[in-house]
Amino acid sequence: MARVIFYEKPGCKNGTRQKVLLTAAGHEVISYNLLTEPWTIERLRSFFGNRPVSEWFNRAAPKVKSGEIVPENIDAETALVQMLRDPLLIRRPLIQVGDRREVGFEVEKLDAWIGLKPVDESFQAMSEDLMSKDLQGCAHGGNHHHDHEHGHGHGNCKH
Repeated sequence: MARVIFYEKPGCKNGTRQKVLLTAAGHEVISYNLLTEPWTIERLRSFFGNRPVSEWFNRAAPKVKSGEIVPENIDAETALVQMLRDPLLIRRPLIQVGDRREVGFEVEKLDAWIGLKPVDESFQAMSEDLMSKDLQGCAHGGNHHHDHEHGHGHGNCKH
């Protein structure tokens, strides 16, 4: 079982689902507000590894959806400066276990890394149900608009 440092936007439904899945797998989840965390360029950059800059962005952020920021057309340094100014741009969640850091909630990657198998049979059905959902995308109900063509599934939650 791992101690998972979990940077999220409080109140986001998928963040809650992600934490439930981690907890059901026996992990200790320590949550922080990604939007109010005092980030530095170096610390924020450490979560993105060798991913392309375009994968660092929350595709549902207002400035991305409006076209003001086009993740495919921005360099790493500019992206990081913009994210420090507007943390809604950061793809969520940011996850740290020990010295390793990752961005986004990719079930297969996390299962291979720390394990997502529930520790108790009573959590089995719930965990399977959660893992069958799109835990990367926006989980808001109603008539919420989704931009499927441009990366829905990259930690979207603009609210």
